[in-house]
Amino acid sequence: MPAAHPARSYPAHDEHATEKVTVAVDPYDVEYKADIFSVNYRRYDFVPIFFVVTNDGDQPVALSDMQVQLVTVNRSKLSPATTEDIVRRMSHPRRSDTQTPNPLPIPLPGKKVKGGVSQKTMDEIDRAQFSARAVEPHSTARGFLFFDVEDISNPLAGANFYLTGVRDTKGNELMYFEIPLEKYLSAPEPKKF
Repeated sequence: MPAAHPARSYPAHDEHATEKVTVAVDPYDVEYKADIFSVNYRRYDFVPIFFVVTNDGDQPVALSDMQVQLVTVNRSKLSPATTEDIVRRMSHPRRSDTQTPNPLPIPLPGKKVKGGVSQKTMDEIDRAQFSARAVEPHSTARGFLFFDVEDISNPLAGANFYLTGVRDTKGNELMYFEIPLEKYLSAPEPKKF
């Protein structure tokens, strides 16, 4: 898991100064960033997005009712994949060696599709996924949200990230957060060490 910096330090962020909460997203859509994972999630049509919430206020904020949506340029609305969604996709890979379905009721010899997800991969998914239920005062919560982008070409260009359901200690919902992904895509490339 990468270290989390204050959310306002990421190019793609939305800061609510009066509420003292900042939300940032950092897609792990390029190879040098995605190398932190043991699994190539892009191969399974998932885009991992590092999600950071910084609370600079004096009271905790609740995330237990939060709703996240990635809206693509063609208005497709994507919700984060669950652990079960990711495991299902990884457990049932598609065969690429056949062109047409077998009309016979018996299997033909050929390449077999291997399924299943290792315990190491399961642990990685569990550790990586954003799971914070609240953000304490003067602290930052972070984790990954995985979005299923199967059949969507260039899902980040023109997309917007929306977050609703963030609540203060009195139960009042904070103003929604909106982050255009163009902020991330147009940011200068970070220096590699």
